[in-house]
Amino acid sequence: MSSQISNERPAPDKVIADIADYALSYEIDSELAYATARYCLMDTLGCGLEALDYPACTKLLKPVVAGTVVPHGAKVPGTAFQLDPVQAAFSIGAMIRWLDFNDTWLAAEWGHPSDNLGGILATADWLSRTAVAEGRPPLAMKQVLTAMIKAHEIQGCIALENSFNKVGLDHVVLVKVASTAVVSQLLGLTREQTIAALSLAWVDGQSLRTYRHAPNTGSRKSWAAGDATSRAVRLALMAKAGEMGYPSALTAKTWGFYDVSFKGQEFRFQRSYGSYVMENVLFKVSYPAEFHAQTAVEAAMALHKRLEELGKSAEDIRAITIRTHEACLRIIDKKGPLANPADRDHCVQYMIAIPLIFGRLTAADYEDEIAADPRVDVLRAKMKCVEEPAFTADYHDPEKRSIANSLRLELADRTVVEETVEYPIGHRRRRDEGLPLLVEKFKTNLRRRYAEDRQGRILDASLDRERLEAMPVNEYVDLYAL
Repeated sequence: MSSQISNERPAPDKVIADIADYALSYEIDSELAYATARYCLMDTLGCGLEALDYPACTKLLKPVVAGTVVPHGAKVPGTAFQLDPVQAAFSIGAMIRWLDFNDTWLAAEWGHPSDNLGGILATADWLSRTAVAEGRPPLAMKQVLTAMIKAHEIQGCIALENSFNKVGLDHVVLVKVASTAVVSQLLGLTREQTIAALSLAWVDGQSLRTYRHAPNTGSRKSWAAGDATSRAVRLALMAKAGEMGYPSALTAKTWGFYDVSFKGQEFRFQRSYGSYVMENVLFKVSYPAEFHAQTAVEAAMALHKRLEELGKSAEDIRAITIRTHEACLRIIDKKGPLANPADRDHCVQYMIAIPLIFGRLTAADYEDEIAADPRVDVLRAKMKCVEEPAFTADYHDPEKRSIANSLRLELADRTVVEETVEYPIGHRRRRDEGLPLLVEKFKTNLRRRYAEDRQGRILDASLDRERLEAMPVNEYVDLYAL
């Protein structure tokens, strides 16, 4: 006996409608959110500039057809490219994420909310250049900052209670959804069009985490967010052109996202959308390391100094116990060969070994030349990771949101030295300590690409709140163009 399914179109899923309403209508009134967004803008673009030193990244940053220049198109910072907004979003997103050095959000799902800047900046720059060419006013950088705050919030609030990694999906699904929402607003889409665009993002095939985990870890994890944010621009443009949406993209029985990709579970929410995520986002200030290892790297750096004071070195270490939180064990606890830089920057043992041996951890330390040092794998083999339940509990506590790691070194002469770091320097609890260092990180990255005069102009514009917020987007982006 057959059971007929109603073909009557339902109202849009509440989750999708709520995202659209927030993106289109919510007024951000948090000075802390805007202040943090300004630092986030600088840091995110700086991370992209550093990635331009790596040919594995730059080979992907180009027009689809060589030599193409798009009149009034979006410019890619640090390059001479001027591209359509979809390809520009990919290029900016890929360079931002390449070295795993931009901001982070940790909850039931992990991710990097500043990945959304690829779609936001490309769209805003293209719209601004087009407007100027047609005699209309361009967008102001405050609109970019607002879009960043909202994209952070959408991605982060969904991530608080919903684990995509546990069903095998990559967190860049949230980049695609968040970017789609805020790009729709920048493009001037109606509520109906925005809901359609968001439904297209959920219906889209979503990335598997295959490329983030052994034995397949590889460089796609460095451009996956660029792919997601560029896809968002494409879908928003399709909705603007009148492409239809799918109102129950999440909840449709059998065929919706929940049943197909989320084991039949509906999303849960801890809080409504506001500006919480940008206010509490985690910055990677000192080390290009997967964030669950940031405190482990800080502890290793402190222990390297302690060993020097004792007249010892990494070669005197007999055993290392790493007490950590459950997420660290699940993502970056690795033994055996590490195939490439993408594999190494997601191995907590490698990220501890380098500072213990060399007293540093830079992006270059993931390359083959450093990894070939035999001391690295010898030291990795002496490490054991164990879960500390209190660390896991504090990781999930919304009042703490710690990312603790504790290292215990037992030396050959039976001396024991230990170091515990609960909150990394990029944590909100250490903002006063971290922000000056974040500016220094930005200055270092500017020096990689620009002469002193240009560095000064970018810094002057970026650090002056009123000037930055009022500045036309195209003029700000021009500061970075070659």
